[in-house]
Amino acid sequence: MSFINYSTREINCKIVYYGPGLCGKTTNLQYIYEKTNPAAKGKLISLATETDRTLFFDFLPLDVGTVRGFKTRFHLYTVPGQVFYDASRKLILKGVDGVIFVADSQEPRMDANIESLENLEQNLLEHGFDLKVIPYVLQLNKRDLPTAVPVEEMLKSLRYKNEPYFEAIAPKGIGVFDTLKACAKQILIELSKK
Repeated sequence: MSFINYSTREINCKIVYYGPGLCGKTTNLQYIYEKTNPAAKGKLISLATETDRTLFFDFLPLDVGTVRGFKTRFHLYTVPGQVFYDASRKLILKGVDGVIFVADSQEPRMDANIESLENLEQNLLEHGFDLKVIPYVLQLNKRDLPTAVPVEEMLKSLRYKNEPYFEAIAPKGIGVFDTLKACAKQILIELSKK
Protein backbone atom coordinates (compact mmCIF):
# COMPACT_ATOMS: atom_id res chain seq x y z
CA MET A 1 0.00 0.00 0.00
CA SER A 2 2.86 2.35 -0.86
CA PHE A 3 2.12 6.05 -1.06
CA ILE A 4 3.59 7.92 -4.04
CA ASN A 5 4.41 11.61 -3.58
CA TYR A 6 4.85 12.99 -7.10
CA SER A 7 5.99 16.45 -5.97
CA THR A 8 8.96 15.04 -4.01
CA ARG A 9 9.33 12.02 -6.34
CA GLU A 10 9.21 9.63 -3.40
CA ILE A 11 7.59 6.28 -2.81
CA ASN A 12 6.78 5.89 0.87
CA CYS A 13 6.71 2.33 2.18
CA LYS A 14 5.67 1.09 5.60
CA ILE A 15 7.42 -1.71 7.49
CA VAL A 16 5.89 -2.90 10.75
CA TYR A 17 7.86 -4.74 13.43
CA TYR A 18 5.49 -7.20 15.09
CA GLY A 19 5.95 -9.62 17.97
CA PRO A 20 5.18 -10.32 21.62
CA GLY A 21 5.88 -7.89 24.43
CA LEU A 22 9.54 -7.24 25.26
CA CYS A 23 10.84 -9.31 22.32
CA GLY A 24 13.10 -6.52 21.00
CA LYS A 25 11.01 -4.60 18.45
CA THR A 26 11.80 -1.21 19.95
CA THR A 27 15.45 -2.19 20.48
CA ASN A 28 15.71 -2.97 16.73
CA LEU A 29 14.38 0.46 15.78
CA GLN A 30 16.52 2.28 18.33
CA TYR A 31 19.65 0.54 17.02
CA ILE A 32 18.78 1.35 13.40
CA TYR A 33 18.06 4.95 14.33
CA GLU A 34 21.35 5.36 16.21
CA LYS A 35 23.41 3.90 13.36
CA THR A 36 21.69 5.69 10.47
CA ASN A 37 23.22 8.80 8.90
CA PRO A 38 21.50 11.86 10.43
CA ALA A 39 20.86 13.27 6.94
CA ALA A 40 18.90 10.14 5.97
CA LYS A 41 16.52 9.90 8.88
CA GLY A 42 13.59 11.68 10.42
CA LYS A 43 12.61 11.93 14.05
CA LEU A 44 12.22 8.87 16.23
CA ILE A 45 8.84 9.19 17.93
CA SER A 46 7.92 7.01 20.86
CA LEU A 47 4.67 6.96 22.78
CA ALA A 48 4.65 5.14 26.10
CA THR A 49 1.99 3.89 28.48
CA GLU A 50 1.79 4.66 32.16
CA THR A 51 3.88 1.53 32.71
CA ASP A 52 6.72 2.99 30.58
CA ARG A 53 6.43 0.34 27.87
CA THR A 54 6.24 1.35 24.22
CA LEU A 55 2.59 1.69 23.38
CA PHE A 56 2.23 3.00 19.89
CA PHE A 57 5.10 3.31 17.47
CA ASP A 58 8.60 4.35 16.72
CA PHE A 59 8.87 6.14 13.38
CA LEU A 60 11.89 6.37 11.16
CA PRO A 61 12.15 7.09 7.43
CA LEU A 62 15.12 5.60 5.63
CA ASP A 63 16.21 6.35 2.08
CA VAL A 64 17.44 3.22 0.31
CA GLY A 65 17.51 3.89 -3.41
CA THR A 66 15.19 4.53 -6.34
CA VAL A 67 12.44 2.71 -8.23
CA ARG A 68 11.70 4.10 -11.71
CA GLY A 69 13.28 7.44 -10.80
CA PHE A 70 11.51 7.74 -7.46
CA LYS A 71 13.40 7.71 -4.17
CA THR A 72 12.17 5.05 -1.78
CA ARG A 73 11.53 6.10 1.80
CA PHE A 74 10.80 3.50 4.45
CA HIS A 75 8.74 4.27 7.51
CA LEU A 76 9.43 1.85 10.35
CA TYR A 77 6.85 1.16 13.04
CA THR A 78 6.59 -1.10 16.05
CA VAL A 79 3.36 -2.40 17.49
CA PRO A 80 2.73 -2.71 21.22
CA GLY A 81 3.53 -6.23 22.32
CA GLN A 82 0.76 -6.64 24.85
CA VAL A 83 -2.45 -8.25 23.54
CA PHE A 84 -4.34 -5.61 25.54
CA TYR A 85 -3.42 -3.11 22.81
CA ASP A 86 -4.80 -5.12 19.89
CA ALA A 87 -6.75 -2.14 18.50
CA SER A 88 -3.47 -0.21 18.24
CA ARG A 89 -1.82 -3.18 16.54
CA LYS A 90 -4.58 -3.25 13.93
CA LEU A 91 -4.35 0.50 13.35
CA ILE A 92 -0.58 0.39 12.85
CA LEU A 93 -0.90 -2.44 10.28
CA LYS A 94 -3.14 -0.30 8.08
CA GLY A 95 -1.39 0.32 4.74
CA VAL A 96 1.56 -1.94 5.59
CA ASP A 97 4.00 -2.92 2.81
CA GLY A 98 6.11 -5.41 4.75
CA VAL A 99 6.28 -7.08 8.15
CA ILE A 100 9.20 -8.13 10.34
CA PHE A 101 8.21 -10.58 13.06
CA VAL A 102 10.59 -10.35 16.02
CA ALA A 103 10.51 -13.60 17.98
CA ASP A 104 11.87 -13.89 21.52
CA SER A 105 14.23 -16.89 21.58
CA GLN A 106 13.74 -17.60 25.28
CA GLU A 107 12.03 -20.93 25.88
CA PRO A 108 9.39 -19.50 28.27
CA ARG A 109 8.34 -17.01 25.53
CA MET A 110 7.57 -19.54 22.77
CA ASP A 111 3.82 -19.58 23.51
CA ALA A 112 3.77 -15.77 23.37
CA ASN A 113 5.59 -15.89 20.00
CA ILE A 114 3.02 -18.31 18.56
CA GLU A 115 0.09 -16.30 19.94
CA SER A 116 1.52 -13.08 18.49
CA LEU A 117 2.12 -14.68 15.08
CA GLU A 118 -1.48 -15.94 14.97
CA ASN A 119 -2.64 -12.46 15.98
CA LEU A 120 -0.56 -10.93 13.16
CA GLU A 121 -2.11 -13.25 10.60
CA GLN A 122 -5.64 -12.43 11.82
CA ASN A 123 -5.04 -8.66 11.93
CA LEU A 124 -3.52 -8.64 8.43
CA LEU A 125 -6.56 -10.49 7.07
CA GLU A 126 -8.83 -7.80 8.55
CA HIS A 127 -6.95 -5.27 6.38
CA GLY A 128 -7.12 -7.48 3.28
CA PHE A 129 -3.50 -8.69 3.47
CA ASP A 130 -2.34 -12.28 3.38
CA LEU A 131 0.77 -13.19 5.36
CA LYS A 132 1.54 -15.80 2.67
CA VAL A 133 1.86 -13.00 0.08
CA ILE A 134 3.05 -9.84 1.85
CA PRO A 135 6.82 -9.20 2.15
CA TYR A 136 7.74 -10.84 5.44
CA VAL A 137 10.90 -11.63 7.44
CA LEU A 138 11.36 -13.58 10.67
CA GLN A 139 13.94 -12.42 13.21
CA LEU A 140 14.99 -14.79 16.00
CA ASN A 141 16.10 -12.31 18.64
CA LYS A 142 17.90 -12.78 21.97
CA ARG A 143 20.09 -15.60 20.63
CA ASP A 144 22.70 -14.85 23.30
CA LEU A 145 20.50 -15.86 26.25
CA PRO A 146 21.05 -19.19 28.02
CA THR A 147 17.39 -20.24 27.62
CA ALA A 148 17.41 -19.68 23.83
CA VAL A 149 15.50 -22.39 21.98
CA PRO A 150 17.52 -24.07 19.19
CA VAL A 151 17.01 -22.35 15.82
CA GLU A 152 15.57 -25.51 14.19
CA GLU A 153 12.85 -25.77 16.87
CA MET A 154 11.97 -22.11 16.53
CA LEU A 155 11.67 -22.42 12.77
CA LYS A 156 9.37 -25.45 13.09
CA SER A 157 7.05 -23.45 15.32
CA LEU A 158 7.29 -19.99 13.75
CA ARG A 159 8.38 -20.12 10.12
CA TYR A 160 5.34 -19.36 8.06
CA LYS A 161 6.18 -19.59 4.37
CA ASN A 162 9.87 -20.29 3.99
CA GLU A 163 10.51 -16.59 4.58
CA PRO A 164 14.04 -15.33 5.21
CA TYR A 165 15.06 -15.51 8.84
CA PHE A 166 17.90 -14.00 10.80
CA GLU A 167 19.38 -14.72 14.20
CA ALA A 168 19.75 -11.52 16.18
CA ILE A 169 21.00 -9.87 19.32
CA ALA A 170 19.31 -6.50 18.86
CA PRO A 171 21.13 -4.43 21.54
CA LYS A 172 24.44 -5.34 19.87
CA GLY A 173 23.05 -4.81 16.37
CA ILE A 174 23.65 -8.42 15.35
CA GLY A 175 21.14 -9.33 12.62
CA VAL A 176 19.30 -6.01 12.88
CA PHE A 177 20.24 -4.45 9.52
CA ASP A 178 20.22 -7.85 7.78
CA THR A 179 16.58 -8.29 8.80
CA LEU A 180 15.60 -4.81 7.65
CA LYS A 181 17.43 -5.13 4.32
CA ALA A 182 15.74 -8.48 3.58
CA CYS A 183 12.30 -6.96 4.12
CA ALA A 184 13.12 -3.80 2.15
CA LYS A 185 14.43 -5.93 -0.74
CA GLN A 186 11.16 -7.88 -0.91
CA ILE A 187 9.17 -4.64 -0.93
CA LEU A 188 11.32 -3.18 -3.72
CA ILE A 189 10.80 -6.35 -5.79
CA GLU A 190 7.03 -5.98 -5.32
CA LEU A 191 7.17 -2.29 -6.30
CA SER A 192 9.13 -3.06 -9.45
CA LYS A 193 6.34 -5.45 -10.57
CA LYS A 194 3.73 -2.66 -10.51
